[in-house]
Amino acid sequence: MTDLNTLDRLVALFAKLPGIGKKSAGRLAYHILDGDPAYARVLAEQLLALHGAIRRCSRCGSFTETDPCPICADPGRDSSLICVVERAQDVRVIEESREFRGRFHVLGGLIAPLEGLNPGDLAIGQLLNRVRQDKIREVILAVNPTVEGDTTALYLQKLLKDTGAEVTRLASGLPVGGDLEYADRLTLSRSFRGRVKL
Repeated sequence: MTDLNTLDRLVALFAKLPGIGKKSAGRLAYHILDGDPAYARVLAEQLLALHGAIRRCSRCGSFTETDPCPICADPGRDSSLICVVERAQDVRVIEESREFRGRFHVLGGLIAPLEGLNPGDLAIGQLLNRVRQDKIREVILAVNPTVEGDTTALYLQKLLKDTGAEVTRLASGLPVGGDLEYADRLTLSRSFRGRVKL
């Protein structure tokens, strides 16, 4: 009976991870249980070491093992460009695209009063300091096209207006290979507003 309770606790812990439901959590737990105990041991050790080895970069707020992070420390990057993202994992997504060669700033969330997240809870003051001190010429707002993302983008646009930096936002609209039939009204609206000349 003790083994079952241990397994249930593990399933419950996995189910707390984003995107993992109870069935997926069960599959993960059984996969680990059926597998090599050495793998489970290494996984547990890596999880234990995670918070000790990784911290936030003091400049951009991204996760790193060194401070400043490799992106902030890279002299080959354009220090006059800052891409503002909601979460640290957004940095990795943008880096994998290999389209951006500037620096990043992680807000740590979006303005969402209903969820108790207000501007003072985010790294907005640090962003304003960086824009002023580092003579940033462009701030790219790479926040999700949601109500919270739009609210945050408008708030930042107003704050940054007097800094001299150009404020831009990533285009949003129809995905490559997307079908108009399945596009919602907001996506179509953004696609029309963000259209480019051919």
